[in-house]
Amino acid sequence: MPKVTFKQLLERPTAFLAYGFGSGLAPKAPGTFGTLAAIPVFYLMQSLPMASYLLLTVVFFFLGIWFCQKTVDWLQQDDPSAIVWDEIVGFLITMIAAPSGWLWILLGFVLFRVFDILKPWPVSLADKRLHGGFGVMLDDVIAGLYALLILQLIAYFV
Repeated sequence: MPKVTFKQLLERPTAFLAYGFGSGLAPKAPGTFGTLAAIPVFYLMQSLPMASYLLLTVVFFFLGIWFCQKTVDWLQQDDPSAIVWDEIVGFLITMIAAPSGWLWILLGFVLFRVFDILKPWPVSLADKRLHGGFGVMLDDVIAGLYALLILQLIAYFV
């Protein structure tokens, strides 16, 4: 598949979302840019009641499976790095019950990126063995859970 353009994404709403509102088009480090695109999403969600935040995050996960699968099929590639909706959901998981403030957002961002890049077990297992929309999503969910755990431990002890 030739290089995807923003215009092509606008013509395919599922791909536009899978590409993190276009942030996955970044020529370098699209996962990092996808995580940056998650910050405004988190900012809009952070004042929701916890049950609503969790429900919306779960909905984003299941929708992500669907539109990441549609985009994988369109691109005819297994897990292109430009698909970054998984980073958005992973970051939202990282930030569950996070303390308020930009320092915590920055720390959550760094922790999530570290776990997403290093892929400790079972993140690496999910990344290698699972395919399609579910595979695209699951490794970042696990990375988000690792980052959530560390962020909450830091918040508890600080």
